[in-house]
Amino acid sequence: MTISPWTLLLWLSSALVLAFLLLPILAIVPLSLSSGSLLVYPLPGLSLRWYAEVFTSPVWMRALGNSLGIGVAATAASVVLGTAAALGLQRSRAAWAAVIKAVLIAPMIVPVILIAVGSYFFLAPLGLSGNYTGLVIVHTVIALPFVVIPVLTALDTADPNLPRAAAACGASPTRTFFEVTLPGMRGAIASGALFAFAASFDDVVIALLLAGAGQRTLPQEMFSGLRESITPAMLAVATVMIAFSTGLFLGLQAVQRRLRAAHAARG
Repeated sequence: MTISPWTLLLWLSSALVLAFLLLPILAIVPLSLSSGSLLVYPLPGLSLRWYAEVFTSPVWMRALGNSLGIGVAATAASVVLGTAAALGLQRSRAAWAAVIKAVLIAPMIVPVILIAVGSYFFLAPLGLSGNYTGLVIVHTVIALPFVVIPVLTALDTADPNLPRAAAACGASPTRTFFEVTLPGMRGAIASGALFAFAASFDDVVIALLLAGAGQRTLPQEMFSGLRESITPAMLAVATVMIAFSTGLFLGLQAVQRRLRAAHAARG
C-alpha cells in the first residue's frame, strides 16, 4: 500500500503535537516519585514520601476538598441552567435568541481575568466575595458555555418528529421531556458536565480574587507554592490532578459507549 506524502505529513505533525503535549507530563511524573528534595535528573531514588506528605497535609486536603465541593456545585448548577437555556434557545426563533446565545457563550471567549475583576466589583458590594457562594456563582458562569454548546448541538441534530410522535400518543410535555428528549441529550449533558467541572477545578485566576482564606482551592495553593518554593510535593499534586482528569475522561468515554449501545439496541 502506497502512503501519500500528505498522509505522512499528517502523521508527523500529529506525532509532534502529541509529543509537545505529553513530554512535560512524562517529565513531571517521575520527579514526583523522587526520594530527594530537589527537582533533578537522574533521580537519587524512588519514594512515595511526597504523596504521603500531600495526603497527610491539612492544607492540601482542605484545598482539595474546596476544589471538589465548588466544582461539583458549579457543575450541577451549570448543567441545570445550561440544559434549560439550550432547550429555550433551540425552540425559540426570536431575534433575541441569538443575543442570549452570544451572552451565554461569552465566558468561553472573554479573558478570564476580565471575568474575575468584573465579578469581584459586582459581588464584593453584595458581600459575596470571600465565600463559597460567590465562587460557585462565578464558576457556574464560566462553566455554562461547556454545557450549552454540546446540549444545543444534540438538540439541533435530534429527530424533531420524536417529541411530536410522543405528544400524538398522548404523552404530557413532562413525560415527553423525560422519556424522549432527555435520553437523546444524556451523552451531551455528560460531556458538558465533564468540561464544566474541569473549567471550575482548574481555575486559579477567579479564586485568587474571590476566595477567602477558608476557600483556597488546589490550583490556588499550587500557584502560591510556585511563588515560594517548588518541591516534589507540588509535582505529586500535579500528578494526582492529571490522573484524576484522565479518570474523568475515561469514565465519560465509557458512559458514552454505553449510551450509544443502549440507543442502538432500542433502534
